[in-house]
Amino acid sequence: MGRKLDLSGLTDDEAEHVLKVVQRDMKLRKKEEDRLREMKQELAEEGSRCSILSKQHRFNEHCCIRCCSPFTFLVNPKRPCLDCQYNICKTCRTYSKREKAWLCTHSIEIPHLTQPF
Repeated sequence: MGRKLDLSGLTDDEAEHVLKVVQRDMKLRKKEEDRLREMKQELAEEGSRCSILSKQHRFNEHCCIRCCSPFTFLVNPKRPCLDCQYNICKTCRTYSKREKAWLCTHSIEIPHLTQPF
């Protein structure tokens, strides 16, 4: 940012249009920054929740660390996530052919923000 535009060669209407475009860009950037901040906060909160639940005696052996649904042998089997190492249910996971392993769906959606818990 920091660059100054020379608008002296523009008509008043053109300069006003440029100003509106710049203001719209600033609004969109702020909105995107807010959205990313909220996503990071959600990830941090989920990490805290997973950490607390994982400390409960054998919780993750019986229930998904993401959604807390119980595992069943045939209907909802548990699988370990390659990233976070927690057991996850079929709703909260996807198979990565590249990694040849199961991953949390959160790991797939926003990989640059996801951290192991």
